[in-house]
Amino acid sequence: MNIRESAENYLETILIIQERKGSVRSIDIANELNFSKPSVSVAMKNLRENGYISVDDNGFISLTRSGFEIADRMYERHRIISQYFMLLGVDPDTAVKDACRIEHIISIDSFEAIRKQYERLKDEKGEQQ
Repeated sequence: MNIRESAENYLETILIIQERKGSVRSIDIANELNFSKPSVSVAMKNLRENGYISVDDNGFISLTRSGFEIADRMYERHRIISQYFMLLGVDPDTAVKDACRIEHIISIDSFEAIRKQYERLKDEKGEQQ
């Protein structure tokens, strides 16, 4: 599956908002990403046409199965990479910004290696506390 980074970011944002608020509308996405409503509307149209989201008659956005799989993968990568960087001592703002860029291009093998190392370091730090 080949999907653009911007689409991955939108899907991840939908998942995050959905977890936080329970429901998602275009205005929520625009506010979250600080994008214009028209830009978000165009992106939602493209995501809908490609089968990643559905929009009901009231404007509520839901991830389809394929949309959820992409969003969940991106969000997991984002969380683990940013937490790993912070565990290494990187400033939280920098860690989050870097993770946001890396999550889209990192290979499965490299991500799994980071995940394993993160779990080891997290366990070591937990034992010391």
